[in-house]
Amino acid sequence: MITFIVIATVMVLAMAALICLPLLSRRRAAPQSPLTAMAVLIVLLLGAGALYGAFSNWNWSHPPAQSADGSPQSMVATLARRLAANPNDLNGWLLLGRSYSVLQETPLAIRAYERANDLAKGENSDALLGLAEALISQDDTQLAGRAGQLVEQALTLAPTSPKALFYGAAAAIQRKQLPLARARFVALLAENPPENVRPIIQQQIAAIDQALGTAAPETPVTQEGPAARVRITITVAPTVKLQSKSDSPLFVFVRDPRAGGPPLAVKRLSANFPQTVELSSADAMLAGHGMRVGEDVEIVARISGSGGPTARAGDPFGAVAYHVNATGRVNITIDRLTP
Repeated sequence: MITFIVIATVMVLAMAALICLPLLSRRRAAPQSPLTAMAVLIVLLLGAGALYGAFSNWNWSHPPAQSADGSPQSMVATLARRLAANPNDLNGWLLLGRSYSVLQETPLAIRAYERANDLAKGENSDALLGLAEALISQDDTQLAGRAGQLVEQALTLAPTSPKALFYGAAAAIQRKQLPLARARFVALLAENPPENVRPIIQQQIAAIDQALGTAAPETPVTQEGPAARVRITITVAPTVKLQSKSDSPLFVFVRDPRAGGPPLAVKRLSANFPQTVELSSADAMLAGHGMRVGEDVEIVARISGSGGPTARAGDPFGAVAYHVNATGRVNITIDRLTP
């Protein structure tokens, strides 16, 4: 049980990285339609977060043995050594793949899930979906390639799997098969998702109906409220030393400090200073989940040494509290390092 709690806690911390991955491909991929981009972002959020917590049937009855220091890394190492002695343990490889995914060791997660899928001869939906998730984490365009094929295979084995339905819907959107995507979202609603997830699914159905030119009165969309925008001027304190030839990106985002979930607005920029950027409700990660006039939020500017959206120790950042207005202006000084 202790092992489960530790790994589950790390999963929550890793969730932000999973939902922000599509940002990383903005410069190397052709612009996608808003519908496609929105679906991919939501898939990455729900596939690793709310849907997992609500529907997972993962068997944690045989966690890895407790190690000397009790850290997630050492527990995973213990599991890996156990599997070296027992390489045909399907459930062990599934657990190892999930654990590597939590620790953001994506190449190792792919190897573990590949082994599990080989042992199951392609007949285990958990192995198929785990491998698909790991491939998407490494490269979000995989949803239109091998990862999407794995999801389709998983759907044939588990046609009511919420995770498979959601990934399958997003993959169908990328293939421009909107009626199929809608049918899968509707099937997902029939699986009784959590109350905080249901409106998001309804929004996607409504967006598809709008694209198809049909009405969907049974899936109302929550209104965003008055639009808001803020101009942010970012500088770096003299006490913070930056690498002279660093190509690390700058992430600027708005978040609710009292709640989890995706940013209310976010942009990925080059780390040039000083610079000014504008964020608005249109920069929300999820439709219907942008910043609203009257909210108290936090605006963060962080230079990512890893190149990814997840904070790592040593990343320079600055933050400021902000009461959202229809228009506004704030200054942020990057003056500290991520512990």
